[in-house]
Amino acid sequence: MCFICGLENPVGLHLHMYETEPGIVVAKYTAPEHFQGYPGVLHGGIVSAIIDEIAGRSHMGSDPDNPRFMFTAKLEVKYRKNVPIGKLLRIVGRAGKSKARFAEAWAGIYDAETDELLAEGNVLLINVPEEQFDMSILSELGWKVVPE
Repeated sequence: MCFICGLENPVGLHLHMYETEPGIVVAKYTAPEHFQGYPGVLHGGIVSAIIDEIAGRSHMGSDPDNPRFMFTAKLEVKYRKNVPIGKLLRIVGRAGKSKARFAEAWAGIYDAETDELLAEGNVLLINVPEEQFDMSILSELGWKVVPE
């Protein structure tokens, strides 16, 4: 039921993310009109939520049976240009420094046609505590990797 990636969330974005290489996650998305802030512009809160999610996904790793789940401790977003609704976007997340409990990541939202960077963010992440998240029941928690 994740708002960003949950395929069963009736009001979510249903973002499909793909790991293209270790530490790099990409997605394409066209925002519908009901997520706009100003006319024709994707709401800034949705922009920051997308950046937050794809940055965190960059550290999940290539093994679907052993993902690294993390909370966002700090999110800094730079809105460079208006992010349009109704236009194809390319979204990229890149893993940065990684320590045992913390990690850094970057994410950007691009105009897919012009490759212009519209918004970007730096994220500081912290591991979800083991006692809060039982990795042995991932499927019961709703985690799964869906083949393309």
